[in-house]
Amino acid sequence: MQKEIFQRLNRIDHLIRIKGTGTPGQLAEKIGMSERSMYEYIRLMKEFGAPVVYSRARKSYYYVEDGSFTIKFLSE
Repeated sequence: MQKEIFQRLNRIDHLIRIKGTGTPGQLAEKIGMSERSMYEYIRLMKEFGAPVVYSRARKSYYYVEDGSFTIKFLSE
């Protein structure tokens, strides 16, 4: 289950970075979850500091500054 959560977060991040999320309903469909669950993922990303916002004009989520949302182990 945790792997699925990380995969969904990575997919959402990718779609946000390419400005290809579409509306909240479209994003939920692309990820394969309910719209309510999708809002919870966006909320989680925001809690971890992702500057993600939704633009009604663009009909897409986007980051207000350049960057990406990454959850992984980096060896030194």
